[in-house]
Amino acid sequence: MTAPVEVTRAGLGSRMVTFYHDVVAEMKKVTWPDRAQLQSATVQIIVFVLLLGAVIGLVDVALQFLLVRLPAMLVG
Repeated sequence: MTAPVEVTRAGLGSRMVTFYHDVVAEMKKVTWPDRAQLQSATVQIIVFVLLLGAVIGLVDVALQFLLVRLPAMLVG
């Protein structure tokens, strides 16, 4: 019969150091956008958010008309 094998974990300090080194290694692999790409993406996001807000506003006005004003006009 064999004795059970104990698995030891590394200490908290060494795990934190390993984690830090892994994060640094991954961050070196990241390709960061240049200033022109960043400005272009920012403008695209702002335009998209404004258009989405306008669509939501139009849907709100249409639903308000259909659910509140139209029944009130039909009833009296």
